[in-house]
Amino acid sequence: MGNSQKENEIALLLKVSSILDSSMDLKEVLTPVLTIIAEELGIKRGSLALLNRESGEITIESAYGLSHAQMERGRYKIGEGITGKVFQTGRPAIIPRISEEPEFLDKTKSRIRDGGDFSFLCIPIKLENKVIGAICADKHLTDSRPLSHYTHLLSIVASMIAQAVRLRQIVQEERHKIIEENTRLQEELRSRFKPENIIGNSQSMQGVYTLIEQVSQSDATVLIRGESGTGKELVAHAIHYHSARAGKPFVKVSCAALPEGIIESELFGHEKGAFTGAISARKGRFELADEGTLFLDEIGDLSANLQVKLLRVLQEKEFERVGGVKTIQVNVRVIAATNRDLEILMEQGKFRQDLYYRLNVFPIHIPPLRERKTDILLLADYFVEQYSKKNSKSVRRISTPAIDMLMAYHWPGNVRELENCMERAVLLTKDDVIHGHHLPPTLQTAEASGTMFKGRLRVVLGNVERELILDALKSARGNQAQAAKLLGITERIMGLRVKKYGIDTFRFSR
Repeated sequence: MGNSQKENEIALLLKVSSILDSSMDLKEVLTPVLTIIAEELGIKRGSLALLNRESGEITIESAYGLSHAQMERGRYKIGEGITGKVFQTGRPAIIPRISEEPEFLDKTKSRIRDGGDFSFLCIPIKLENKVIGAICADKHLTDSRPLSHYTHLLSIVASMIAQAVRLRQIVQEERHKIIEENTRLQEELRSRFKPENIIGNSQSMQGVYTLIEQVSQSDATVLIRGESGTGKELVAHAIHYHSARAGKPFVKVSCAALPEGIIESELFGHEKGAFTGAISARKGRFELADEGTLFLDEIGDLSANLQVKLLRVLQEKEFERVGGVKTIQVNVRVIAATNRDLEILMEQGKFRQDLYYRLNVFPIHIPPLRERKTDILLLADYFVEQYSKKNSKSVRRISTPAIDMLMAYHWPGNVRELENCMERAVLLTKDDVIHGHHLPPTLQTAEASGTMFKGRLRVVLGNVERELILDALKSARGNQAQAAKLLGITERIMGLRVKKYGIDTFRFSR
């Protein structure tokens, strides 16, 4: 075999490989593969037969030189005719002259006009030692090259097709795995309880959500503990609106907002003439919350006298209005909250131990914002969006320096303080971007801003310069030359400023 012939064969195999790689849909590439083989090798007719595992029937999937009707007639059973035997034995069939082969059935009826003066080749396509298909070809008898030559080439093509089938099977299997995994994750996320009114995906908040889900369907008394501003009232709302009492009243009262005389009337109501100014009878919060939920905020500030009366309501489900003698029974679920250390108050004799145990049936602790750092940006984005709509603004983003300051701050006022900061920043911005200088002075620290200078003007200018450089580097993904161009300065000056402020440009390229 000459070099030119070898080169032609290699070129043919490369074309076949390119066609097989052009689409993941095997049906789209089989006919082009047969066409290029037939044209390059001088094949009169070619077909690719596949085995249907369910029916056990062999059918022609793609063909060259055959009409649709002829393809439809070309159906075989395992062991039937030459093609059927190739599927049965897994060995190639080489028929020098089909007119002299009694087992050649010509079910397609495509050789009638040709007189049978053709050689016939049928090469199995094997996958893991199982015959999944076969390449069949009619070759002119006048060809000078031996049939073994074509058998060898077609065997290579058959192997390439088998590998293409296997590759598509692997891809399909991986797709199924991905789909199954995505379905599993979606089901897991759907099954994971998350109150609609609370923002946060941190692990500590997931624990809070689990507790809310567990206690919501019961009537157990809940004690919510946590620092001021962490969202204790939101948790109380979530418990009520996911409970069987959701359609009933949710009544709240702050035990620290009113003096003792007034708070007693607020809780239990009063009769006409019970005290100066009581010109008519009035229902208290317990009555208003009947069959619903009563949220007692700042329970640690309740006086000793009211603690006794509250204990009775929790135990007996009954009370009397201020100035009244009629006993009133109520069906109320109580949720209490406090930011005070009740254990210390008990040691000091300021909080009744029996009331503590009556309230502390199901405790829920809300972590402070500094312990759920991953939720800070979620909350900041939410507040920016809310206050942008409220003030008819279109704030598009929070700058990198501002983000750094938000993340570095310790947030003693928790979520409430963050909300106030973002409302202020939305009101101050004039370019639809929240910058570091829009945040309150409490966040403008040397530690948070990374600027350690002396002199008031120098500090302000340094802060602004550093913020502009960080923003430019962020837009340029850490490319100092591009960032310098954006700011209209030289690369040398940019390098000096980066070094001056100790900026890690690599963080922006990731």
